[in-house]
This record gives sequence, structure tokens and C-alpha cells, in this order.
Amino acid sequence: MGEFTDAFTDEPAEIGRRVQRLRTGLGLTQRQLADPAYTPAYISTLESGKVRPSETALRFLAGRLGTSYEELATGRPAHLATELRLGLTDAQRALATGAADEAAVRYRRLLTDAEHLDLTAERAEALLGLGDCALESGELADAIRHFEAAEGLLAGEPLPRRARPIRGRAVAHLLAGELRYACYLLESTIDELNAGGLADPEALVLLYAAVIGPYMDMGAHARAAHAAELALALAPRVSDPALVAGMHRQVARTFLAEGRAADADASLAKAQAVYRELRLRTDLAHCHWMRGYIQAQNGDLDSAEAELRTARDMLAAKRAALYTAQVEIELADVLRRLGRYEEAAGLLSVLLDLGERHGAVHAGGAHRLLGLIAEERGEPDLAEEHYVRALALLERSGATGDLADLCRLLGDLLRRTGRIEAALDAYRTGLGHRAAPGSTTLGPAPAAPALPPRPAPQR
Repeated sequence: MGEFTDAFTDEPAEIGRRVQRLRTGLGLTQRQLADPAYTPAYISTLESGKVRPSETALRFLAGRLGTSYEELATGRPAHLATELRLGLTDAQRALATGAADEAAVRYRRLLTDAEHLDLTAERAEALLGLGDCALESGELADAIRHFEAAEGLLAGEPLPRRARPIRGRAVAHLLAGELRYACYLLESTIDELNAGGLADPEALVLLYAAVIGPYMDMGAHARAAHAAELALALAPRVSDPALVAGMHRQVARTFLAEGRAADADASLAKAQAVYRELRLRTDLAHCHWMRGYIQAQNGDLDSAEAELRTARDMLAAKRAALYTAQVEIELADVLRRLGRYEEAAGLLSVLLDLGERHGAVHAGGAHRLLGLIAEERGEPDLAEEHYVRALALLERSGATGDLADLCRLLGDLLRRTGRIEAALDAYRTGLGHRAAPGSTTLGPAPAAPALPPRPAPQR
């Protein structure tokens, strides 16, 4: 999924003229160039621009003509593209182990170089890198713009090659609180891959892992669990360890929803082992984040605080503002449960001061926690104000499960303050959200890929 390809070659007429110029410069006849693999007639047809040579033919001819495949196919010296690719690899490492803004500087320079050399695949890779940098720094509009540009450059490529920018766009919309649209992008791409016989394992694992998050946020736990099972079934066919580790991190969420805390923790431990090896600090931070969340759900608040602080510090060191703010919501909930209200409220206020650029789901979560803190402090009016603001934010995002829980909190508050009719209205609204179908799009869930049969157990 992350490798560069040489699919972008010149038009047949350009290649033909290049072959003819190099052949005549060496004093070779068409027969001498063709032997022993091809015919003189094929060389004549190729030089006239009437046929697009295959990669195999170009590599054979490049060897006979004393040049590189890339220079013959594109007219560019191979070392320039190689140096650019090395630079892109360095930028990928910088993003994985350092700060997003520093990696973005490298990607912008490499994008300019790729545009100057007219290297389409490398331009797309640089744009994907810039999109990932923008995701980490919380610049969601920029992220969407970069991913859309990358997808446009890859428009003529098979769908598996376009899975990364589509996934990037979906994540950006998810983080902006647009859960249904994120699901639509991911589900429709999964369906197209499977329906078109393009069930590329890496592309599908990437997409199934990405769709778990919005499914969970919308309360569609059955769909999340199904996506997790499909991702796990495909994992043995994927060679990218970082991708498999990311899948394990997302699958942990579904195990948790099913009450399988030990399985969730085991999945996260597998992911952490890979990320330590690859030094992918952002994803490792996400593992600490999820582990802290699991420990909080199990009531181990001290361990949860330690894990969440580790995640927050790792993300803050990378200046990943968006993810840092989201971890702080989880940390604030733990601090609230520990009775450290001032510290919790301070974290949430910092998030809300950043505005809605961090997404309606997370802003709604911050207001929900501030409402709980106000209730526990005996300030029902302030609590109601925060709950109402949270409701308005979450209704925009479609976070069904969170909405149902919030309606229950508001209904309980209204009932305790004697407003029975208003409380009943809140409960009815919550029941409506709880009873909403698990579908996140207008259509059925994506079809499962045709997986190879499991091998028979060894006796």
C-alpha cells in the first residue's frame, strides 16, 4: 500500500522516439535490438508509437540500450526519482518518530520537487504525507484538501491504490464529527473493492480498521465487531506490520464493547510490541490511550491515569494537537472520577477554548463531562447548560450511543429538580436514539470479502 510504483510512464509515441534515438545512437538494427526475446516487427511498431510496451519489454530494452527502465519509460534519469523516494521515506520516518510540523516541511519540499520532475506517483505520496501531518496537527480542512488532491492524481489507478487517500478523508471527516459521511466513504469503498474483484488484503484491512471507530461512536457495535472479525481474518495475508498493528489497536475497541477486556488488552499489547520496534510513536501513543480507556472502564483509575498521561505526553511531544486534546477528554473523565474536579475542568476548558476545530463529538464529550462535574458539585443549572450544549453538538454528528446516554443524564437531572414532563421528553428522545438502527448509511452493511478457506487443523 505504501510503496511507490512506476505505473506512470510517457505516451507510447514518446517512448518509441526514445527507443529509436538510443538504438540508432548505438548503431543497432531493429533485429539486433529485438533478439532474442522480440521480433524486428515489434520494435518497428513500438518505435512508431503504435503500441504501449509492457514493463517486461521496457526492462529488456533498457538493458540492451544501456539505460535504466525508468529513464526509458519516462525520460528522467533514474537517480533523481530514487533520491526523491529516499526523501519521502525519510519524511515518513520523521512523521512516525517526530513532530508533524517538521515532517510537513519535508513533504512540502518533496512535493515541489516531484511536481518539477513530473513524478505523479511521488506527488501523490507527498500529498498523502501532508494529509497525515494535517490530521495529527488537527488541521482537518487542510487534511481533506491534501487527500482529495492525492486521490485525484491516482484517479486512473486501481481502487486499492486509492484506498489510502479515501481512508484519510474518512478519518478527517470522522474527527470533524461527520460520522455518517466517514462511514459512507469507507463502506462504499469496501463494497466497490469486493464487488469488483479487487479484494486487496492491505486495502481492506486499512478500511475495516478505519471504520471501527465511527461504528463505535455511533453505537453500531455489531457492525464494529463484524468489521473487526473480517480485519482479523485478512491480517495473515498482510505483510505490513504497522498496518496489522493498527488493526489490532482498532479491534481492541470492539472487544471492549463486548466486555472482553482481557482480549482487548491482549490486542493492544500486540500492537505496542510492533510499534516499539518500528518507533511509530503516534500509534504507540494511541495504544496507551486505548489501554488507559480500558483500565478506566474496569475501575482501575490510577493505572488509567498513568496510561493516559503517557499517551498525552507522547502526543504533545509530537505536537499532535488534535489527538492530544482528545486524550485529555479521557484523562479529564478519570480525574473527575478521582474527585479532582479543578484539574479535570481545566483540561476541558483548554479543549473548548480551541473551538469546534476538534470536532463536534469531542466538544460534546467535553460539555458532557463539565455537566457531570457541575452536578457532582451541586450546581444543577450549570450542569443543565452543559448537557444542552452537548446535545446540540452530538445531534449534528450522529453519535447515537453518546446521545442516548446524554439524554438519560439530562432526564435524571430534570427529574431530580421536579420537572417531570421535561424529564420524560428527554428520556423519550434518548430511547429514540437507542432504538435507532445500527446502519450508518442508507444501505445495508458492506458485503464480506471472499476469504480463502481456513486450512484443516493438523492432526
